[in-house]
This record gives sequence, C-alpha cells and structure tokens, in this order.
Amino acid sequence: MTTLQNRPNTALLVIDVQNGVVAGNHERDAVVANVATLVGKARREQIPVVWVQHSDEGLPRGSDEWQIVPELDRTDAEPLIEKNYGDSFEDTVLAGLGVGRLVVAGAQTDACIRSTLHGALARGYDATLVSDAHTTEDQTAWGAPPPDKVIAHTNLYWTYQTAPGRTAGTIKTEDVDFGSTP
Repeated sequence: MTTLQNRPNTALLVIDVQNGVVAGNHERDAVVANVATLVGKARREQIPVVWVQHSDEGLPRGSDEWQIVPELDRTDAEPLIEKNYGDSFEDTVLAGLGVGRLVVAGAQTDACIRSTLHGALARGYDATLVSDAHTTEDQTAWGAPPPDKVIAHTNLYWTYQTAPGRTAGTIKTEDVDFGSTP
C-alpha cells in the first residue's frame, strides 16, 4: 500500500487547459469558467494551484495551441508541470509542496485526467475529481462514446474509487472547499 506521510496540504491541479487541447471540446466555455472559479477559490484560500501543460508533436511547446487558454491566468509564482505523457506525475513538483490531496480539473477526460487520477491514487495521493470542471473532445468516429457519456462515466466510476488509506471521489465546483476536501 502506497500512502504519503507528512503531506497535509491540498493543491488544485489544472491539467492541459490549453488552446489546442480544449478547442471545440464538450461544454468548453462552461468547463473553463468552472476551472477559473476553482483557481480563484484556491488563491483566496492560499491553496497551491499547479498547472500542467502538455506538449507533443501535434502540440509543440511555445505554439499558440500549447498556450493555456486566455480565460485563465497562471501567475509566475504558481508551479508549472510540462509533460509529454498522459500521467501528470512525471517530473512532478508536488512532493516539494507537501501535498497529499489533489483536486483535479481540466482536459482530456478520457486521457490525461484519467491517467493522472489513477497515477495519483497509485502513488498515495488522495484525488478528488471536480465533476463539472473536466472535458473531452468528440471521438465517436473512432468508436468512443459521445463526450457527455465519457464525462458521465468518468464521474460515476471516480465517485466510487477506493484504495487503502486514501480517498477519491467527485465534487461539483460550487461545493469545493479546499479546507475540507478529502
């Protein structure tokens, strides 16, 4: 069993809310607005906001598509994880923040969000998914369910995730209280 000791802090993990990732995604504007609400709430409560920014061949570092959406404003003081894989824990800065609990929002539900949630739980973190602050693109042409069903299914199964000594679950943006979020 992997659990983290002496990590009492909570962080908001904002995953891949980038121009080229969320353009055209399901309920993009509502999700970005919810992420902005979470960022504001975290800052007011002095909770670290950790930004994750993906790059790969189709999303080159420094390109317009790679940039975080203009509705969100990362400050220079907030940690940034640049990644090339779905799981946000490669080369993470979280250990230095004393973080043991993550509140997760962003994109893509069926890729980086799921990978990061499972990676968090497997590494000993408590991981809460904000049910109305993640989105994905339509991949029905490749046999996937429609985006709303992908999101609903992810919310359903993450609500009931468990692991020894750790907590998981979902919560709506309006109900997030960083001081009491498991």
